[in-house]
Amino acid sequence: MTRIALIDDHESVRLGIEAACARVAATDVVFSGSTVREYLAWRTYAAAPPADVVVLDLTLGDGTTPTENVTRVIRDGSPVIIHSVADRPASVREALAAGAAGVISKASRTGDVLAAIGVVARGEPLDNVEWASAVEGDRAFADAQLSARERDVLRLYAAGLPLKAVADRLGIAYSTAKENITRVRVKYVEVGRPAPTKVDLLRRAMEDGLVDESTDEH
Repeated sequence: MTRIALIDDHESVRLGIEAACARVAATDVVFSGSTVREYLAWRTYAAAPPADVVVLDLTLGDGTTPTENVTRVIRDGSPVIIHSVADRPASVREALAAGAAGVISKASRTGDVLAAIGVVARGEPLDNVEWASAVEGDRAFADAQLSARERDVLRLYAAGLPLKAVADRLGIAYSTAKENITRVRVKYVEVGRPAPTKVDLLRRAMEDGLVDESTDEH
């Protein structure tokens, strides 16, 4: 069962997704509200665990920013899908840089929204047309200034090899490979694209064209 929280200041949007989820046995909308503050207050009051996925509107009516909202939800323990009309690419990029797992357009069919929720619930990167449109041409967003060695280590590690196997493949010490991954994480943080987990590193490597979905290093 995938536990979903919906945060959108348009009730009709929330009701539409709720109705779609109600038709799928494996999904359960545990919260529906208009602000992140309401969601976190509900979590505290109900002593409920974090939602498996939070579907978050890009711009809420309480004056909060995408960065504030995405950061608060992620720190609380849930991945975030931005559900937006996607006509504000700068704001979408801001949300992605804050750590959102992806973006899905409000013009999408409900089936596509549910599919996106499933992808993120499985811990997989959401790489779709909306995401590509948000980052296309934004080199400041895309370029973390990785060295050739850092790119090699990231490419193999993100594609699935254990770090020791990465070191063996490249003919370097394990400690060197580990230091390279640490530097990669730091560089991504510096450009506003944190990658605290291996899944995040895979997403960053995909974003920068270092690996693709067909890559299989397992």
